Amino acid sequence: MAPTDLDPDWTEWLLTARRSADAAAEVHARWRDRLTRSGLGGAAVRDKGHADFVSKVDLEAEEAALAVIRERHPTHRILAEESSDSGDSGSGCGGGGSAEAPTRTPLWIVDPLDGTTNFLHGHPMFCASVGLVVDGRPEVGAVTAVATGERWWAAPGHGAYRNDERIRVSGVEELGSALVGTGFPFKRLAELPRYLEEFGRVLPECTGVRRGGSAALDLCYLAQGSLDAFWEGHLSSWDIAGGLAILAQAGGCWSRPDGRPLTVADGGPVLAANGPALRAELRERLV
Repeated sequence: MAPTDLDPDWTEWLLTARRSADAAAEVHARWRDRLTRSGLGGAAVRDKGHADFVSKVDLEAEEAALAVIRERHPTHRILAEESSDSGDSGSGCGGGGSAEAPTRTPLWIVDPLDGTTNFLHGHPMFCASVGLVVDGRPEVGAVTAVATGERWWAAPGHGAYRNDERIRVSGVEELGSALVGTGFPFKRLAELPRYLEEFGRVLPECTGVRRGGSAALDLCYLAQGSLDAFWEGHLSSWDIAGGLAILAQAGGCWSRPDGRPLTVADGGPVLAANGPALRAELRERLV
């Protein structure tokens, strides 16, 4: 086993995550002013499915992000949205045990542009997200949002930060006082009726529900206390790896909506909160 697998260098790996996310965000910045107001005329867009776009920006941003990782850690594995289909087991709630037996070789999980549709339409809620899974747990995360000038990052022994300021989850313990984030099943319209039932059960019980279109940013907002809980039915590993690493260091927790452990590198439905009490109360409204 490689020495870095036995003795993780969190400082070095955090620097890689931040540089990788920033490299992707630099691509976002170069392309922003080239898009038409509709967002679909200047970025060589192709349609992967209903309301699911991939653009030249995604591909260039991914190349930039992966180049940083490959140069600094050539023996590590990479799972990226647009170019990789390899995987690994993920962690359970709050960085707990894995549902499968993971390899200890570090796995970088990269979303070069989370919120592609937002980006293409000039909406500011988009970002680059980089997460590092070690021994089945999302340990290191970096998220960069060029439109707002915000950067989040976290690693063991460092804590979680937003623009150099230490962040923690909120202290809200009851759903009635909580602001909750969510994501619509826009790629799976057949599941819209079920989601609307969930939405109808949650909205009357909290102070509000917000949907921004970037799960990575939603998890960062949860980590800094701007949201108190979050749920979404269908997410990929690259949507959540970076944000969950940041949330873990900020004191939050997560699971499947039915309470089962969440395998991060597999993705799927996510229920996250600032702590177990609020997570349990929101879960009661969802199952």
